[in-house]
Amino acid sequence: MGILNVTPDSFSDGGKFSDPARAVERAHQMVEEGADIIDLGGESTRPGYTPVPLEEELRRVMPVLEMLVAEIPVPISVDTTKAEVARRALECGAHLINDQWALRADPEMAGVVARYRAPVVLMHNQKGTEYRDLMGDIVCFFRESIALAEAAGIPREKIIIDPGIGFGKTVEQNLEVLARLEELSCLGLPVLLGTSRKSVIGKTLDLPVDQRLEGTAATVALGIAAGADIVRVHDVKEMVRVARMTDAVVRRRGGAGCALSGATVSS
Repeated sequence: MGILNVTPDSFSDGGKFSDPARAVERAHQMVEEGADIIDLGGESTRPGYTPVPLEEELRRVMPVLEMLVAEIPVPISVDTTKAEVARRALECGAHLINDQWALRADPEMAGVVARYRAPVVLMHNQKGTEYRDLMGDIVCFFRESIALAEAAGIPREKIIIDPGIGFGKTVEQNLEVLARLEELSCLGLPVLLGTSRKSVIGKTLDLPVDQRLEGTAATVALGIAAGADIVRVHDVKEMVRVARMTDAVVRRRGGAGCALSGATVSS
């Protein structure tokens, strides 16, 4: 999954692809480099971010999305927590909704996703970093959001889970989640892992955002070995190579990209 932020303030690439033409050019480049999904986002969620009003998020996302669905040959995901953005995106032809609050930020989100029969990514998130039992609490969180999804009519086979590296967790907690990623297999759902260039890498290696490629590669390889099915990355060309090599070893899939089991996302 290639990251395409059309924001002025994302932590890594803010402002680079605010122009729709540049954003679409970047999407084409990521597909050429091996991206299986493009994840389009119009609101930064970096630490300390300022929430974006609905109309501003739509203004950023929709012109780019309209071009992407016409030109890009792979599924398009829209990264949003707002039901109206999701509705407009799915109406326009988006294939997947990536919700960083797992259907909890907007009570209408689950119904919108169900109505359009779209797959959805449920990311673990919380305010603060207090846990009784880190992985146990994360699994309980997912069970609750899965129940919300199913109650709204979203089939279980259309649900993907994301442990939310960098969200509601300290550096040590992020590292622990990565070390215990296999425990999410108890839910029987595909796992998306997003570690690309994140602060857990920067703080562990004492490196700025533009020097976190190798750290990202390590987390991608370890994540796939622990069962991750999708990896969400900025550096597509390099991480596709890492994913294919890791798959060749742990999944005996020489030449194959990241596996996407369970949830089906079609273009």
